[in-house]
Amino acid sequence: MTEPIASQSLMPAAVRHPDAPRLHALIPCAGTGTRSGAAGPKQYQLLAGKPLVLHTLTAFAAVRRIARTLVVVAPEDDFLASLDLPAVCDVAACGGSSRAESVFNGLNWLMESGAAAQDWVLVHDAARCLIRPDQIERLIDACRRDEVGGLLALPLPDTLKQAEGQRVQATLARQDKWLAQTPQMFRIGSLIEALELVGDRVTDESSAIEALGLQPLLVAGSAQNFKVTYPEDFGLAEGLLQALVADPAVLRQTATALARRYRAAFRWIAGEAD
Repeated sequence: MTEPIASQSLMPAAVRHPDAPRLHALIPCAGTGTRSGAAGPKQYQLLAGKPLVLHTLTAFAAVRRIARTLVVVAPEDDFLASLDLPAVCDVAACGGSSRAESVFNGLNWLMESGAAAQDWVLVHDAARCLIRPDQIERLIDACRRDEVGGLLALPLPDTLKQAEGQRVQATLARQDKWLAQTPQMFRIGSLIEALELVGDRVTDESSAIEALGLQPLLVAGSAQNFKVTYPEDFGLAEGLLQALVADPAVLRQTATALARRYRAAFRWIAGEAD
């Protein structure tokens, strides 16, 4: 892992009781989003009139228990400087060549800025822009007294196939399978130790913690909290955001209609949005 790069803090962190572990959020935002088909980084594409990442940051800013939200961007990325970010947001230009490296650098930035090893950090994908404050609160409530920490996740609803080329090799049991989501909430010190151990070999924080021999807690998430990844995801996310703004009561109806349109990739959305 590389050393974190110096960055400019937009606002001082919120003050908490000195003896109580604080809560921080960390949003890795240094990816290029090559699978999205967008002209630039997907996290900066307009969605319902705002850059995608701003929807994410607004949700975290609404959770008053979070002392600060750190956004980790690529070196020389100044896109966020032109936005009116929530007051609790800091931006660190210490992004790495992988998600794991960006998270590792961000954790070190937090420590150098006054966070303690026993503090909690909630790491969240910038592209999961439909996360809601109540879902974040649910994770905090479930994990804050847990010895390990945990993550939002969904029980796998579909039949799972193992492939060999373009052919089915086997059908896998789905009873104990979950779809990992974010946020993922762990102690800062433990996560730094885990990432030092595994390096760039993991694609989420839970995998790193598991490498320490620990078992993170699975906390029920929402199908609405999907990651914008492919070109068709933008239309789905746009529809859901517009439904939320117009009338939260129509969210389920809109999710079901959009799921029919994108059935091949998203049929698990129908009836799951809550």
